[in-house]
Order: sequence, then structure tokens, then C-alpha cells
Amino acid sequence: MTKRLQSERASRRASANAEASEQADSSAPRSADADALTAPTCPHARQCGACQHVEQPYDLQLVHKDARVADLFSGFRGAEVRPILGMEHPYFYRNKVVSPFAPGKKLPPAPGGKGAQAGKTTRGERNRAARDRRAAGRPRHEILCGMYAAGTHRIVPTEQCVVENQNAKRVIQAVRSLMPRFGMEPYREDAGSGFLRHAVVRVGHTSGEVLVTLVTNGREFPGSRAFCRELVKRCPFVTSVVQNVNERQTNVILGEREQTLYGPGFILDELCGLSFRISSQSFYQVNAVQTEVLYRTAVELAHLTGIEHVVDAYCGTGTIGLVAAKHGAAHVTGVDSVASAVRDARENARHNGVGNARFVAEDAGDFMRRCAAEGEPVDVVLMDPPRAGASAEFLDALSALAPARVVYISCNPETQVRDLARLRDSGYAVRIVQPVDMFPHTDHIETVAVLSRKSATKTFIPVTVSPKDMGLDEAKAQPTYENI
Repeated sequence: MTKRLQSERASRRASANAEASEQADSSAPRSADADALTAPTCPHARQCGACQHVEQPYDLQLVHKDARVADLFSGFRGAEVRPILGMEHPYFYRNKVVSPFAPGKKLPPAPGGKGAQAGKTTRGERNRAARDRRAAGRPRHEILCGMYAAGTHRIVPTEQCVVENQNAKRVIQAVRSLMPRFGMEPYREDAGSGFLRHAVVRVGHTSGEVLVTLVTNGREFPGSRAFCRELVKRCPFVTSVVQNVNERQTNVILGEREQTLYGPGFILDELCGLSFRISSQSFYQVNAVQTEVLYRTAVELAHLTGIEHVVDAYCGTGTIGLVAAKHGAAHVTGVDSVASAVRDARENARHNGVGNARFVAEDAGDFMRRCAAEGEPVDVVLMDPPRAGASAEFLDALSALAPARVVYISCNPETQVRDLARLRDSGYAVRIVQPVDMFPHTDHIETVAVLSRKSATKTFIPVTVSPKDMGLDEAKAQPTYENI
């Protein structure tokens, strides 16, 4: 990218960001000097590796992401690739914080303890010493928590993080400090032993409510009520604590069984003027500020006028479909193959009083094929597939349904480009590509692509024809076929 083009795109990006910031009720635009003064420094950048560009000025990060998107979508002639929408304050934005727990180095015995004396000890003496340590709240090993180093299962202790919500981080540290007192051993992955595997903390961006999920290697949790009382005492902003049981030797964080230990077992948060119930298993975007920008952008680009039937494919808990239902769609049908997500979507619709949206537990491709076969008209399809993108079967079903417009939201532009090429071969044209920076300081980019059918775009040339030009005089009421 040339310096001139970089400058032009940076200028356009600044204008677009200012408009998005107004819509998201953000504060006044920042200056480079303000960034230099307020940008926190990450002490773990080299060891952690989760934020690949955290040491790079944020405006420069956006320039590089602009260039990457422009290159990826260069094959779609005529598409308008817009400047990326960045964050006004790109720090402490992650409202979901996940930390594993594991044993670290073996700790020396406490001064004066039984294990401190020189010489060999019997197994019985060592067991008694272990019981004494637990009773005194002294662990045998360091308790590690934080983030995995990139590409490994080695935990990097991160007491500070420049992208994670600060209250959530305080909860993680409080859990770690309480573990020895309550005899909670960290999980040992290689042996499948120990008790506490993970803590997952979710924070409502607007509500401030905090849900703590403790993932344990077993159902029995002696002293759970006392633990919750002490945790809330240290972190009074915590509104609910849930125990999730995962006894499998797997990399999957959450298990299927859980019980509420404190509070209602969920939190509420507001997004685009709607209220959503968030549980431990719910999918909910981790950057609420940019999610509002993303969803408002997608709905605006759908050009809803109050008469459209919209299908929200991969609807999950119904977030974007409900936003569309409240902001211009005549009717929304959300479709997802995960029955529990559809139940949450229905509950979210009921909770918000949205009567023009319904949610169906079905494969989205099968649903669209059925609609096409029955001749049910659909004007707009919103789709937000997983990182792997959409399947060929889904894209073929979408082409058979033939909506006038498709709004494709993607968390992986590489697979999105592949899918857009297939839709182009089916008669669609990519009109607009709008990138959104959902995860500042990382490589990740979210992109919204708008497509319409090529046949739907026609060129009209206005022509004025008088009766005289048609061989008629003004007195004749109707032309004849011979005249025409």
C-alpha cells in the first residue's frame, strides 16, 4: 500500500470511526498524544502472545488491517471496501475472561513446620504435613492462573492484562487466593487430578452484573457456600456464582452438568437497546462496544424499510435477528441447529416483547431449501457462520432461496472470501465490504459483506417520447399497434 493510499484510507477511516462512535455513544475522538499518555503497557506481551500487536500504536494497527482487507477482497471488482471501524478506547474491552488453574513449582515448607527439619521423613509424616498445610491454608505447589502461551498449554501468570475487563481480572485473582484456604487443589492436566480446572467470568457491559463459573473436576464442593460468601466479600460486584462439572480429560472448558451456588445463575446485559440473558453456556460477543457497532452496521447495510421478511441463519441466541426485528424488518425468522440456543432466543424475544420474530431449531440449509420449494419469499438473509465459514450445501440452499440481499458477517475473512466467490458464481455480486475491529491488538478482523443479485441491478436511461414522435396528434386518446 502506497503512503498516499494509506493517508487516504486513514482519513476515511477516521471519518467512519467518528460516525460509528456517535452511534455507540462513545466519547470525543482521541488524539495521538492522548493515546501515548493513556495507553497501558502490557508486562506480559512477549511471554503471552495473545495480543500480537499490543506494542504497536493502535492507529497503525488499523492501517495494516485496512491493507489486509483490501488485499483479500481485491478479486471482487466493483465492491466498495470501506475503512475499518476501530475502537475509541481499545483497552479492557473483553467482558469474558477465562483462566485455567494448574500447579506450579513445589513450595518449601513453612518455617518451623514439621517438614522443615532435615533428614528423611516417612510417608505418614509427609501425609500429616500435607494435612497441616491444608488446615493452615498453605498449598504444596504454586497455583498458576492466567493465559496459555501461544500454541502451548504452558500457563503464563498474568496478574495484569490490557484487554481483559479489570473487575473480571480481580475475580480471577480472588479465586486463586481463596483456593488454599478452602483446600481446593488446582487441576493437574496430565494426571486428571485436582479440583478447580477453570474460572470463567462474564461481565455485563451496561448492567455491571458479574457471573462467575467455577469449572470443577467433580461434583462434591465442600464449603461452597462459605467460599461464595468470601468471594462476594472480596468482590462485591459479583452477582452470581455457578459450579460447572467437567470430569472428562479434554480441552473443552465446560461440562454439561452445573448448579447455581449463589444468585440467579445468570446475568442480564443490554445490547442495541435490547436486554439479553447470559448464562455460563450462552454465546455472547466478548466486546460489547464493538458488537453494537457491528450489529448496527449490518442492519443498516441490509436497508430494511419495514416490509422485508428476514432470515437470520446461524441465529444463536437471537441477538442480531432481534436487533433487525426492532429496527426495520417486518418479520424475522431465526434458524439454528442448536436447540438450547433457540430456546434462549425465544426467551430473549419474549423478555424484550419482540412479537415479529420467531426462532426455529433446524439446519439453516434445510430450512432455506424448504422455503424455496414452497415458494416462501425471503427478502434478506443475515448470516454469521463460525470461523470455518459456510458449507457448500448451505450456500447452494441460499442461492436456491434467492433473496434480494445477503448480509454476511464473518469472523474469518479468508473463509468469507471463499464463500463469496461461490455466491458470485451463483448470480450474486459483492457490493460493500465493511471491516470492524472487534479484537484490537490481535490479528483478528470481523467483516460485513453485502451482496445483491446481479439481475436485481438494472440500468435505466430516461427517454421522453411525445405523441408527435409516435405519429400521433394530441387529440387521439390511444395509440394503435400500427402507430407503435
